Amino acid sequence: MNGNRFGRLFQLTTFGESHGEAMGVTVSGCPAGLELDEADVQAELDRRKPGQSHITTSRGEPDAVAIKSGVQDGYTTGTPIGMVIENKDARSGKYEPFITAPRPSHGDFTYSAKFGTRNWGGGGRSSARETVNWVAAGAIAKKILATEGVEVRAHVNQIGDIEAPPVSWEDLGEHTEENEVRCAHPETAEEMRDLIDEYQEAGDSIGGSVYFETRGVPRGLGAPRFDGVPSRLGQAFMSIPATTAFEFGLGRGAREVAGIDRNEDWEFDADGDPVPVGNDHGGLQGGITTGEPIYGEITWHAPTSIPKEQTTVDWETGEEKEAQVIGRHDPVLPPRAVPVVEAMLACTLLDFMLLGGRINPDRLDGQPGEYDTDYHPSQPE
Repeated sequence: MNGNRFGRLFQLTTFGESHGEAMGVTVSGCPAGLELDEADVQAELDRRKPGQSHITTSRGEPDAVAIKSGVQDGYTTGTPIGMVIENKDARSGKYEPFITAPRPSHGDFTYSAKFGTRNWGGGGRSSARETVNWVAAGAIAKKILATEGVEVRAHVNQIGDIEAPPVSWEDLGEHTEENEVRCAHPETAEEMRDLIDEYQEAGDSIGGSVYFETRGVPRGLGAPRFDGVPSRLGQAFMSIPATTAFEFGLGRGAREVAGIDRNEDWEFDADGDPVPVGNDHGGLQGGITTGEPIYGEITWHAPTSIPKEQTTVDWETGEEKEAQVIGRHDPVLPPRAVPVVEAMLACTLLDFMLLGGRINPDRLDGQPGEYDTDYHPSQPE
C-alpha cells in the first residue's frame, strides 16, 4: 500500500491502524538545532484527541506521544524524528458484524475490493484516527515556521446551515479554543452547539467547514502548474478523511464576480515593491505566494458512522441486512479537524520554504554547508 508519505523536503511517513497497537510517524527533513520535546507535540495532540467534550467520540485515548529518535538533549539532530502514539482504548468487537457487510459510505468495501483484505477494527488504516500522526508532524512544522514569523490559524466557520460571520486574525487567536465547537465567534458557537446536540440526540450527524488563514508567508513560494501552492494544499486538505471541498480566496464565490471586480490593481509598498491592492486571490497568484495572507476553507460531510438503522449487503452470504453502527463516534467532524487543518497547512508551507531556500534544510542557523564548531546545543556547558 502506497500513499503513506507526504512532502518533498519536509516529509512525513505514517503507519498504524485505528485499533492496532499504535499510531506513528517518521518526520524527515527537520533541520538540526530546533529545540523540541514531547510537550511541544503533546500540546497539539491534546487539541485533536477524542473525549474532549460531549460532541466528540467518547473513546478514551490519551494520545500520549513518545519521541523515539531524532532528538538529543532537547534539540533536533537533523536525522529522522520517529514518534509513536499508542492506542489504549480500542474495542474491535463492535465491528465484527461488518467484516463482510460494508458500513454505508465507508471505505470498507473499496479497501477489501482493492487489497483482498483489510484491518476491519475501527476502519483500520482508513480511519480518521490516522490524522493523529499528521498533527504530531505539524507540531514540528509550526515550531519551525514560528522562527520565520509564519503563523497558521483556523476555526470552525460553519456547521449545517449555521455560518459564522467573518472574524479577525486576532479573534482566531483569542477565541477559537474558548469553546468546544472551536468557532472563534462565541455567539455562533452556541447556535452550532445546539444544532449538533439535535443531530446527536436523533442518532444522526451533520457536516460543516473550517476556515484557515496564514500570516507572514513570504512572496515567491511555489511553482507553476503541478507544484503550485494551491495544488499542494489541495492534496494536503483533500487527504483529510471526509473532506469534500477545498477553496481559497473568493473560492466558489468567484463564479459570481466579474473579472474587473476580481482583478487586483498593483501599487508600491513602503519598500518600493509591487503589491496587489486587495486579496481576493487568497495570497496566491499563478500558483505562487504574493506575500499577502493565504486564506480559504475546507468542507466535511457528515460523519458516516451513525446509530440510525441503514441497509447493507453481506458479500459472502449474498443477503441484505440491517446495519446499525454501534460505537463511539463524532456527530460532527470540523471541531476536531481544526488542528489537523493547521498541521497540514504548516507542513505544506514549510516544505515550500525549505525548497525555496528560505530555511536552511540542514541547520536552523548559518548558511547551507557551513559547520560551526562552537555550535553544540546538546553538549553540556
